[in-house]
Amino acid sequence: MSNPHQKIQLSEAAGPLFMLSSALLFTALNLIIKLLDPRFRIWDIGFYRFAGGILLILLIFGRRRNPYRGRPVWLLMVRGCTGTLAFLSLISAIRLLPVSTAMVIFYTYPAMAAVFAFAIYGERVTPASVLCMAATVVGVGIFFNFQLQGGALGQLLALAGAAFAGLTVTLIRALKATNSSETIYLYFCTMGLMVTLPIFATGPVVPASGPEWLMCAGIVLCSLSAQLLMNHGFGYCRGWEGGLFMSSEVVFTALVGILLLDDPVSWRFWTGSTLIIGSVVVLNAANHRRRT
Repeated sequence: MSNPHQKIQLSEAAGPLFMLSSALLFTALNLIIKLLDPRFRIWDIGFYRFAGGILLILLIFGRRRNPYRGRPVWLLMVRGCTGTLAFLSLISAIRLLPVSTAMVIFYTYPAMAAVFAFAIYGERVTPASVLCMAATVVGVGIFFNFQLQGGALGQLLALAGAAFAGLTVTLIRALKATNSSETIYLYFCTMGLMVTLPIFATGPVVPASGPEWLMCAGIVLCSLSAQLLMNHGFGYCRGWEGGLFMSSEVVFTALVGILLLDDPVSWRFWTGSTLIIGSVVVLNAANHRRRT
């Protein structure tokens, strides 16, 4: 006979585990993109990511059913658009601003998600959760030695990216009630492909060697796996909670740089990591107390 208490514990652990696993795969994606030849533009990377994602979803899940059969379709399309806009806004901001400024502004998106969750679905945020969000933003700021630099346009684009990302994770949380993870990702890839394909077609960059083909395949596989895990994780936690768990990607990316790329270890790494991971632990503990 199953133990209801054990089921509750497994349900509580599922959200953080899915999100942390997704963050690890996004870290692998970041590493591949960093190692990819600079001649690959963001439009080329986006094309391979989105087109490859559509192909794999249809091949894996399309044999027994139509993965496009989701509901409501209009909301799936909106989620696809907001996710694509978040992606493009962040990349554009990084080109106009120092990376540190763009990333710290962008990682305010869990707070944006909390605002959208309250405005759309009436979800309330506890004081402990607000503290965790603030600690995460401070931790990311320490990581990147944050200074508000660059022009107003770049800062607005970074803030727009955070807003679109916050809305995206809020919508994913709602869409999980009626759609599978692969359907949600399929609509994201479709909308993303519609945006990147026209620019990619004007001057496509094609992999010129075996290793480049492998890296492009890695981009597709890491993106697919990370997005499916993240989408599934939103079935166990709210949008802004998932955003906080996903912020661990900053720590994982820094660790990869230290272990594989000989990046230096500084006090910023230890302090920022402590604040970010500490926020994840505190949030999970607070959720456990609230449910028991």
